[in-house]
Amino acid sequence: MKLAIIIAAILGLTACAATPSASVAEGELAKQPSVSAASTDARAPVAPKVVQLAGMTNEVAADALYQALLNANYLANKVGPDKVAVQFGNNDFMLEPSMNAAGIDRILMNRFYAVHPQLQASPELPAVIGELNAKLNFAKFVLREQGAVIQIQGTVTFADKVEIEELRRFMLWTDGGLAQIAQSLPDGVEQYLRPIPLMPVVKS
Repeated sequence: MKLAIIIAAILGLTACAATPSASVAEGELAKQPSVSAASTDARAPVAPKVVQLAGMTNEVAADALYQALLNANYLANKVGPDKVAVQFGNNDFMLEPSMNAAGIDRILMNRFYAVHPQLQASPELPAVIGELNAKLNFAKFVLREQGAVIQIQGTVTFADKVEIEELRRFMLWTDGGLAQIAQSLPDGVEQYLRPIPLMPVVKS
């Protein structure tokens, strides 16, 4: 596959792509599996609807978020003192609390993609990233490590507490936007852009 085809496909995408509609997002939400109360262990921790993070440091907030995600039956893992990896569908997000005692708190949601060396060498790649940021509003696209990694970052803002459902809907929204991009790219592009796993591999 020629790099020019990949570049053209991404640039063409930015002319017509949009964030997922509310109806699409709600349809995907309806597909999410539910667990009945009768099937859960009565001794299991109660899944919190709201995570209280007021007055916490980034590190303590990450611990609280990690425990809340586990209690809500997410596959999650601490990947740094202030970072939590969580599996959402077939992909991993990295959640990073950014607490601000004097203002609005945030949780940064990141996905990472490894870029093939041939694509890294393309002088058009920074222009593509700029076009994505100009045309798409569901996330910020950033080149890292001299073009070896594409970071995709969204932000949830809150004050003192955040709802688990809000985090889920934001991950779903971001996932839908990235799925639109993937569907618009030519076959074989996965050889040039590969998601970087954040969760540890479980050996059987």
